[in-house]
Amino acid sequence: MAKCKTDCIERPLSLAFQKLGSVVGRYPYVFLLLPLFVAAALGAGFIFLQEREANDIEDQFTPVNGPAKLERVIVVENFPPSEEFSQLRLTSDGTYGSLIITGLHEENILTEAAFIEILELDRRVKNITTGNTFENLCAKTKGNCLSNPILDIINYNATQIVSLAITYPMNDGMFLGTSIGGVQLKPDSAEISSAKAVRLFYFLDEEKTMENSEWLNGFLQLLSNYTQQKTVHVSYFTSVSRQNEFETNADSVIPLFSVTYFLAITISILSCLRLDVVRTKVWVAAFGVVSAGLAVLASFGLLLFCGMPFAITVATAPFLILGVGVDDMFIMISCWQKTEVDKAIEVRLAETYKEAGVSITITTLTDVLAFYIGLLTPFRSVQSFCMYTSTALLFCYVFNITFFGACLAFNGRREKGNRHWLTCMRVPEATGDAKGCYVGGAYDKNTRKEFEMPMDSFFKNYYGPFLTRVWVKVLVCLIYAGYLAVSIYGCFQIQEGLDLKHLAADGSYVADYYDNEDEFFSDFGPNVMLVTKDEHFQYWNPTARESLDLCLENFQNLTMADSDLPPISWLHVYEQFGMNSGFDVDNETQFKSHLTAFLNYSGFSQDVNFTNNQIHASRMFVQTVNIRTAIDEKNMLNAFRETADECGKLQTPVDLIVYHPAFIYFDQYAVIITNTIQNIIVATCAMLVISLLLIPNPLCSLWVTFAIASVIVGVAGFMALWDVSLDSVSMINLVICIGFSVDFSAHISYAFVSSEKSSANEKAIDAITKLGYPIVQGAVSTIAGVVVLAAAKSYIFRTFFKIMFLVILFGAIHGIVFIPVFLTFLSTCGQTCSNSHEENKENLRSSTNEPQAETDMSNSRTRIVEAHTDPDCY
Repeated sequence: MAKCKTDCIERPLSLAFQKLGSVVGRYPYVFLLLPLFVAAALGAGFIFLQEREANDIEDQFTPVNGPAKLERVIVVENFPPSEEFSQLRLTSDGTYGSLIITGLHEENILTEAAFIEILELDRRVKNITTGNTFENLCAKTKGNCLSNPILDIINYNATQIVSLAITYPMNDGMFLGTSIGGVQLKPDSAEISSAKAVRLFYFLDEEKTMENSEWLNGFLQLLSNYTQQKTVHVSYFTSVSRQNEFETNADSVIPLFSVTYFLAITISILSCLRLDVVRTKVWVAAFGVVSAGLAVLASFGLLLFCGMPFAITVATAPFLILGVGVDDMFIMISCWQKTEVDKAIEVRLAETYKEAGVSITITTLTDVLAFYIGLLTPFRSVQSFCMYTSTALLFCYVFNITFFGACLAFNGRREKGNRHWLTCMRVPEATGDAKGCYVGGAYDKNTRKEFEMPMDSFFKNYYGPFLTRVWVKVLVCLIYAGYLAVSIYGCFQIQEGLDLKHLAADGSYVADYYDNEDEFFSDFGPNVMLVTKDEHFQYWNPTARESLDLCLENFQNLTMADSDLPPISWLHVYEQFGMNSGFDVDNETQFKSHLTAFLNYSGFSQDVNFTNNQIHASRMFVQTVNIRTAIDEKNMLNAFRETADECGKLQTPVDLIVYHPAFIYFDQYAVIITNTIQNIIVATCAMLVISLLLIPNPLCSLWVTFAIASVIVGVAGFMALWDVSLDSVSMINLVICIGFSVDFSAHISYAFVSSEKSSANEKAIDAITKLGYPIVQGAVSTIAGVVVLAAAKSYIFRTFFKIMFLVILFGAIHGIVFIPVFLTFLSTCGQTCSNSHEENKENLRSSTNEPQAETDMSNSRTRIVEAHTDPDCY
């Protein structure tokens, strides 16, 4: 039975807290002012906030060292930018403005009236002047600005759009898949019958950074003031729009923070409000919220001083800290109210710290550990959030045992002097004859403690007995089975990846453009670059060329590749050129001697790195089709990379990489699930170790692990049903899920096993009596901290609210419904340790010779539960 005695860590820790409480109670001014000075000093770090802001979308929301980033380095090294612009060969998104023009009510856009307006809009865009004209800034090909194919076809004459026969997707060698959308073809023909959208691009020379920025601002200003016409609807976008809209997201939540602060203070005050004008804890509750605010100020300031990047995801952290921070405050107030009112302040505070210190240490440890494990993720936005939040929780813990402890001491002095909570004037002591608003200070004369609040009677007399009835248990099991079934179903519906349009605020012009792009231009996906990077590949060797052709054929046979459009291959054209020119492409000398002239003549000069009479690398292109969803993007990326790997296993290996600028963002699909699972497993194992230290029965520790897994499955499943994808934002919350699951499940499990009641049902009722209302209180205070984010206009912040709501809701339901019922099915789990619990108490009595009441209080496990669960202040 000795195995259940696990106070070797808790007992010395609680004694250390007892000494700290005594010091804080003796010198409250020091512990009040010192944290204020520290917070003010560290808060000065906010002067670096603007400098530390890290809002680059690629840097924050794509995997660090993702494969596509490494592939891009290879492409840039081998194919540096050329003076001749080519959209196909861009290694980045480029610098551009874009328009999607659609017919009203999805009418045919290929009409004379529509193109009169399109040509007028094109003229106005090209006439934008912001110190430089479009003609001076545009990306050029053969000395001319890159034009739009559809306008070239009609020769900028609107009347020709009706008379010309335009084929799709190729028309006289021009690819129209990205220029015309929503196309209907004539029967048994490639000729366009009608179309619903036209897209225009205005590319700029990327080297003219400053001038380009001014022109793009002028472009946005023109289109934002553009009056929609009767014939067409215009949506617009620039290469900097997504970034600009993303950076404004954080500003939208700043007003919500004040609302959250008000909610936190209000809930805290109402929770600790008493009718007794002396015993009420109004000021203590208010300063508990202030303590959490100071923790945010100090921790964020410190990390800003240290140069830690401040990602937009960190803007959600203060909402969470306020909700979590007040939970520790409630524990300390609860323990304070259990002390005898006529003892010295330092003695009462010492007893409070002795009771509460270990409990808030354990809850802080589980939450902080969960966040620090989040640093293992390859997304900088997650790393930044986890670092700021975990550090803020640590500061919240420190400020609670210093600043808030001092506030408790000052409040204790006021109570000891029987002073009014608002005026601080002495009032008569409340007696049976003297009652009203001007008397106070009543307490239980038998226990010498404050009167208990009646809220726990509901859980003890009504809810607990109700929950332990046989038919209710059966009903709970059926409900749990339904919860699990829906959750598992939802898990199979999870969508992966962060949709880039979600980085913009609701109602943004960016979302309108993306919606039109998805609707009308999804028939054709990226034109993927196939780069042969083997310097020793013998292009003149027929066997090597056969391997390369077989490799290209494998790509062409993929379901997401366009089998009707042949790959763009310089080598195929060169072979034809050799046949027409009468030289032998199988001869190395002749192959190389004619290559330079061919590349300059054919326009393929950007596709072959031919220097010092050696081909260092070359590239070809394969057009993809029907890339409409995140799953399509994931499947395409995996299929192309797997095919590239297979090319390296041919008889004559072809060392290939595949690349497109969009792959930078598609890389998240390759790591998001594996990293989420990795973090969950690591964190769950860590929480299991902590619960083994906290709960003296290994079987019940497994119940804690079961609760963690159950809550995670529930949150993952229901978030999918709530239209939340698995991305770097939701990954943060799944890690948070683990810490909060422990908070709810560990204490209810231990309350059950440590109960001295005889039957399993009585143990469950006892645990619910101690924990029922505190669990509800903690859940409400945490949700109140994030509920205002539901009104945010940003997907990131709404996602944070949705998952936090699910985490807290399911965690609380497990704590006060599922776990108590399931524990009654394993009564031995409680009985074994309950017997040991009695032995431990007898051993403590014999060793310390303390009175019965004091011995019971000295049991470290009882301290943890009572400190965290006593609902006196509620």
